[in-house]
Amino acid sequence: MERIRRASHAGSWYSNNAKQLEEELEGWLGSCGLTKSPDVRGVIAPHAGYSYSGRAAAYAFGNIDPTNISRVFLLGPSHHYYTPKCALTRTSIYSTPLGDLPIDTEVNEELYSTGKFELMDLHVDEAEHSMEMHLPYLAKVFHGYPVKIVPILVGALSAESEAMYGKLLAKYVDDPKNFFSVSSDFCHWGARFNYTHYDKKQGAIYKSIEALDRMGMDIIETGDPDAFKRYLREFDNTICGRHPIGVFLHMLKNCSTKVKIGFLRYEQSSQCKSMRDSSVSYASAAAKVAS
Repeated sequence: MERIRRASHAGSWYSNNAKQLEEELEGWLGSCGLTKSPDVRGVIAPHAGYSYSGRAAAYAFGNIDPTNISRVFLLGPSHHYYTPKCALTRTSIYSTPLGDLPIDTEVNEELYSTGKFELMDLHVDEAEHSMEMHLPYLAKVFHGYPVKIVPILVGALSAESEAMYGKLLAKYVDDPKNFFSVSSDFCHWGARFNYTHYDKKQGAIYKSIEALDRMGMDIIETGDPDAFKRYLREFDNTICGRHPIGVFLHMLKNCSTKVKIGFLRYEQSSQCKSMRDSSVSYASAAAKVAS
């Protein structure tokens, strides 16, 4: 019996009208003017409503050459459900307005058999938006190609757990048929997020936020998970996908293929100028095999 995860955020976070959604994605992908590259093996992309982050996300998904990829691992943070582990889906299909994406049940079972993962209930699966916001883009980019997905909900991991999951998943990076879609927004700034770090030397608040985000992005580009941890400890930047990014950095550190992350786009939902303002930052990156 097939269990389906509904596109629970369609109609609110993005359009549930296939034609309209297709046109939006087409427009954003076209305007970012990127050339697809078979060397791109993963992306880091935002997961806000498409009216906020849809355009920025195109700078990640626009790099994907679907020709030789048959499996996409999705790593997204957990916003509503607390677990100190990573969790796998119990479903066999993730549905999107642009078509269904089948789960790679074989790999799902392989991961579950390690004893390191839990299974998430359907209501937890459907409540979470971090991976769902990547699905329409994946369905669009892989349209006409037989691709399966392996969604991994990344919980509130310790540094040791991030390293452990990174080592466990590293072998999948060495298979060029695998692709990795890592979900994260960047700084959530403002009183409503309980985060108001402001370095006045940078000028306006939004410039201080950008400087802080870019410092984090530069560290992610070095590929050093420990340096990223130190940065988060020091500045506590509210990067919601810190754990998926941490796991991904450990994967790249432990695999045999040399993969380098490069950021291609940075945006903010609005420009904060006073302490009453708030904003969320969006950054898109491609992880490329280093030649």
